[in-house]
Amino acid sequence: MIKLIDICKTFVLGDQPINALDKINLDIHSGEYLSVMGPSGSGKSTLLNVLGLLDSPDSGQYLLDGIDTKNRSEAELAKLRSEKIGFVFQAYHLVPRLNSRENIELPMMLAGVNAKQRRQLSTVALERLGIADRALHLPNQLSGGQRQRVALARAIVRKPEIVLADEPTGNLDSRSGKEVVDLLEQLNNEGITLMVVTHDSELGARAKRQLQMVDGNIVQDKRHEPC
Repeated sequence: MIKLIDICKTFVLGDQPINALDKINLDIHSGEYLSVMGPSGSGKSTLLNVLGLLDSPDSGQYLLDGIDTKNRSEAELAKLRSEKIGFVFQAYHLVPRLNSRENIELPMMLAGVNAKQRRQLSTVALERLGIADRALHLPNQLSGGQRQRVALARAIVRKPEIVLADEPTGNLDSRSGKEVVDLLEQLNNEGITLMVVTHDSELGARAKRQLQMVDGNIVQDKRHEPC
């Protein structure tokens, strides 16, 4: 499903170049459950952004379902993101003035999905995530766990093939965090490819495949039965 070949990404901090990704080679198969761990600045989030087509590498090749993403227009990349990838972020990234249903429907509206279908899909997502009774609530009227459920509903509403989660439990208490992780793992059990970036070793240990990053390199890639 995902193939990275010699992917490099460099940022300049002051006058100092930082190799955020240094010749990354990675194959991810459909339905895998991966965690990405490592210290701050190791390149975890940069890797996630490249995989999610939110950022482009400086060099190398990224194949997504056999499609070479290099030299694609922004419109083409946006279409690929919309069709194949769902995102879950630590900070939720909900629009404050939109209620839960509207936040869930926003990406579909931008993708040109008609109003009737948006309503049908958002209703299914709200019910599945257990927040149907919060459909008309604004983000500031929700708890952290409820906000993350809205963000997760938005990520899966169009049934993506891949879900990329960046510190999905970072702003949650332990109970809410466990509920969100259980929901993510349920999606993986249904066949969705799941990648979780985390500082939490316990959360990382739940994945069947663990990547360890240091200084823009994948220094460990191991598979095991999850804890």
